[in-house]
Order: sequence, then C-alpha cells, then structure tokens
Amino acid sequence: MVSPNPVQAPPHIHALLTRLHQESTVQEEALGPYLTTTPAAFDALMRDKFIALDEDKCRFTYQLALATGARNIAEVGTSFGVSTIYLALAVGRNVARLGGEGRVIATEKESNKAARARAHWAEAGDELVARWIELREGDLLETLRGDVPLLDMVLIDIWAPVALPALKLLEPRMREGAVVLVDNSISSAERYKELLAHLRSPTGGYTNLTLPYSKGLEMSVWHGAATEG
Repeated sequence: MVSPNPVQAPPHIHALLTRLHQESTVQEEALGPYLTTTPAAFDALMRDKFIALDEDKCRFTYQLALATGARNIAEVGTSFGVSTIYLALAVGRNVARLGGEGRVIATEKESNKAARARAHWAEAGDELVARWIELREGDLLETLRGDVPLLDMVLIDIWAPVALPALKLLEPRMREGAVVLVDNSISSAERYKELLAHLRSPTGGYTNLTLPYSKGLEMSVWHGAATEG
C-alpha cells in the first residue's frame, strides 16, 4: 500500500522534489558504507555529495510542522536544500492560516552546496518556497549567534561534532514545546553520542522518542531546562 503524500504544492514542486530525491538516492547508493570511514575522511567525502533527508522523513517533518503550527524553524545543515523546501512549504501554510511572520533559518558552510540550494528554491518559486527561507552561509556556530526568532522546530542533519554546540546555541531561542528532529539517530548513534546523551539526560529538559524510519529519526520535545531541587 502506498502511503499518502501530505505535501500540498503545485505539480512543478512535486516534480522537483521527486527528481531531487531520486538524485539523492542514486548518490547515496553509489557511496556504499560511507559511515564506516573516519570522521575526517567522512567530512571530506561528504563535502560535495548530494545526500538529502529521506523522502518519507521529509514528509513526516512537513506534517509535523503543520500539526504544531511551526512558523519559525532552524535547519542545522541545509546541504542542497531539499528538506528546506518541505519546511518552507509548511511555514508558508502556517503563516497563511495563523497569521504573523515566519521563516526557515537555513545553514550551510559549503558555498557550492549553498548555490545549488538557492537554485532549487528558485526553481520551486518565490511565493511558496524561496520567500520563507533565510540562508545563513558560513560556520553555523557563528551564523546562529545572530538574530534568531523564537523557534518552534529544529531539524539537525549535520556533521556530528558541531551538532550539540549548535543545539546549545539555539536552546535559549526555543519555545516550550519546540520539537527537535535528529536524522540517523540509530545508524549514527556513536557519532551523535554526546548529542543524544544531552537530549536524553533526565535533567536535559527534553522528552524523547526514536522513530522507526531507516537509520532512525530522533524526535525530542523541549520542555525547558530542568532546575535543581
């Protein structure tokens, strides 16, 4: 049975997303067991690789953003901007029905990936996608120190060593009930060991659930930093 697609968008955006997910799948299959490399080798290997968040995870993220009314989202690791399209579509719908303002703060260090992402967003169109995205290019541990609205959701799909520092930068700007999603929380559990320990700590301020998608998808809800006593 084919799972229904919750994404509401015109045909050209659906066609774009289908093409990009197919390209990502081909690239990932060609890489083989890339997660077994050393951290330094992995970083170098992935610098120019087109690996997007899995399509079913993207659809779930979109649906979750609609369910929670998310209007301000931070994407920690944008790469070629595929998952960003889903986030922007959801933010646009939420602003239309709830009012106010909204944006997706996208982060990308590699200039070639940032350029490709902008091209994909332009192809999707300004009205439904590009207008909702603010791309911060450069070291995210610096770019996320700037103006950040009160966040409803954070999507983390980034090189593991910077994941926890990035989240700690964003926590003061996360509303109570904000959702944090971490990709590959099963397959990369060792790489994300410090991040997952922080999320799952009894005093960390989160409740957590590992969703049974391929390679895992961690869903954590922020309740505010726990206090002593």
